Amino acid sequence: MTATDYKKRLGRLIQENRTARRMTQSELAKELGTSQSAINRIEKGGQNISIEMLARISDVLESNLVMLNHTGKINFKVNGGKRLSGTIEVKTSKNAAVGLLCASLLNKGKTTLRRVARIEEVYRIIEVLESIGVKTRWMDNNDLEITPPARLRLEDMDVKAAKRTRTVIMFLGPLLHQYDDFKLPFAGGCNLGTRTVEPHLVGLSAFGMDVVAKPNTDYYHATVKLKKPEKTILLTERGDTVTENVVMAAALYDGTTVIRNASPNYMVQDVCFFLQKLGVEIDGIGTTTLRIKGKRSINQDIDYYPSEDPIEAMSFIAAGIVTDSEITVARAPIEFLELELAVLEMMGLNFELSDEYTARNGKTRLVDILIKRSKLVAPKDKLHSMPFPGVNMDNLPFLGLIATVAKGRTLVHDWSYENRAIYFTELSKLNANVEMVDPHRIYLTGPTRWKPADIVAPPALRPSVVILIGMLAAPGVSTLRDVYSINRGYEDLANRLNSLGASIETVQGI
Repeated sequence: MTATDYKKRLGRLIQENRTARRMTQSELAKELGTSQSAINRIEKGGQNISIEMLARISDVLESNLVMLNHTGKINFKVNGGKRLSGTIEVKTSKNAAVGLLCASLLNKGKTTLRRVARIEEVYRIIEVLESIGVKTRWMDNNDLEITPPARLRLEDMDVKAAKRTRTVIMFLGPLLHQYDDFKLPFAGGCNLGTRTVEPHLVGLSAFGMDVVAKPNTDYYHATVKLKKPEKTILLTERGDTVTENVVMAAALYDGTTVIRNASPNYMVQDVCFFLQKLGVEIDGIGTTTLRIKGKRSINQDIDYYPSEDPIEAMSFIAAGIVTDSEITVARAPIEFLELELAVLEMMGLNFELSDEYTARNGKTRLVDILIKRSKLVAPKDKLHSMPFPGVNMDNLPFLGLIATVAKGRTLVHDWSYENRAIYFTELSKLNANVEMVDPHRIYLTGPTRWKPADIVAPPALRPSVVILIGMLAAPGVSTLRDVYSINRGYEDLANRLNSLGASIETVQGI
């Protein structure tokens, strides 16, 4: 690593810790007895920093910023076996945020997204956007301002950042009507096996887009000869990102597009609500048939609040149950949790729901969920996911985790991701009774008598959080190593769980 790279990574680490503690550059500068411009230079990697200054910054930010090791990984040290208590508020959706960042490319005006989660997945997309000429600016309360250039510099795209996220595939829909020849790096992100992009390409071909990936290349080459969709677009897969891509393509077509077998899931709804605010007419939001009347161009200043994240809500529900605690999960989007709660109720979970209230986007229904201490039994049927309104595929790992504390034997069938069920075997290191049937099916027998362990986090978001929650239940000290995958989708998760009484220490390296 060069000295310049070192300073940039250290500066970013300081910035992320400062923003996580809701401190401005001015406030940090005042605590350190220096200037805001000095902090700005440090965070941009433009200034040398002494060990003494680093120690002072660590004290102010209450974070052990640097651990001298050879891995450069971020680890969680968990002192488990503690009951949790109190209230935790659900933050805005990761999957909605990345979809909305892509949708902002449709708008020639300034887009302001309110209360955006500061997570690695969002940072990667911002890096890609900035590399092609989009200006972004973080403001108070995690508001993010996005201003596009007159023309995007697609040839300058940050390929390294783009390859670290699957979201880049959702640039296809917004760019379709604006550029007739461009390249996008192959999508990356979680290591969950091969997931085909063919459904995206089938849906977008109705507008005249052709995408090829030539042998010995690492990019998609898109060419466009615009045409009107000749008939209803039938999606060959009811995928969330597939639906968002085709919806965004339809938004800049000034005719009417009908999409069938569309996903009605939460992130799709958020993108649709955003586009409605931009003047795109959309009927059927929340159903599998969407009728969209787009606009030839969109150029207006807009602000929009993404809704709360149902998967984050489910992870906190699981944390309460697995640690045998009573906690309240506030601002939970109930439409996308009702079936999961019904399954848990049949397993014996006691909980209470508040009256419904409306999210800041004016559309999504929220509740506060009080999780009570309960004795659970294994479900009579297997646990499996289905496209919304079924059990969400990203919530299935948390239901599986909960099954480890239920009396009896539970079959979990994770059909939608290759090999993800395998990650449940890591729970056996925490003393869970896990039987592997095949890469998609697993038996879990409870209740588990948890014990601590040292585990490397899987290269996938939800399985990593499942292991972290298991560690919260295990008396003693556990270590979860290399938690980058958790930081991809959760903002400040360790400190937020600590606010409920957990004991998680973050040990960060450069």
